[in-house]
Amino acid sequence: MLRLESMLDVTLFERHSRGIKLTPTGLILRDGLKSGFDTIDATLQQVKQQPVVSQHVHLKLTPSFAFKWLVPRLQSFYKQYPDITITTYAESGLVDHQNKDFDLAIDYGTTPYIDVDAQLLIAEQLRPVMSAEYLAQLNWPVDTRELTVEHWQNANLLHDAMMWPNAKRWQEWQSWLLARQTAIDYKQGYFFNRTDMAMAAAEAGVGIAMARCALITDELSRKRLVSPFAPIDANAGYYLIEHKKSPATQCFKKWLFEQVGK
Repeated sequence: MLRLESMLDVTLFERHSRGIKLTPTGLILRDGLKSGFDTIDATLQQVKQQPVVSQHVHLKLTPSFAFKWLVPRLQSFYKQYPDITITTYAESGLVDHQNKDFDLAIDYGTTPYIDVDAQLLIAEQLRPVMSAEYLAQLNWPVDTRELTVEHWQNANLLHDAMMWPNAKRWQEWQSWLLARQTAIDYKQGYFFNRTDMAMAAAEAGVGIAMARCALITDELSRKRLVSPFAPIDANAGYYLIEHKKSPATQCFKKWLFEQVGK
């Protein structure tokens, strides 16, 4: 108190044997400061009551899309948004789009998608792929229009048997062969519950996988997989489902669509 009086060069308190009391100048100072302290206290209470803004995004997606598409790109997201953490859950080959335990989900499904509020992230295409050694082993003509049923007889078809709920496990091969008007046994070959496993088998020379083009960019550029065929529309795609909205999810959504050029 003495220090404050010395700094202001005024007397703020009357001191006597029974205690102290404010001088008229002290009363003026008290009343002037009170409104300021009340404002500070109200502001602090308001800040304490503000909801905590989550810097985490809980994302559900298929393992194939996580490993082949998302994970190789995540470094660029963290460079742009270092304070946001993406926690990915990719333990199942299928995504339950109705499960609201997650902030966002990315699911592969037919077009139009079952959830009308979902946003199309990538419209997929299908393309048979194999190792260069396997293609040479088949001894096919260079012009694939010359392929006959006999040319396909020694080819093992590799299938993703769990594309989406209730899909036939040979559906992608069936669709592709129908589009090419090729009548071969599309039910033969080997089946996997994830498309990345089928592509890994193709890379190992086991057979021909019906690949989703969004997932094989690296394999084709590095010649780990080859394809003599042009892609066709899959009439399916990767859809983004939003269950919880936050500044963090909006940043991640913005980044996702930037990655696909939208």
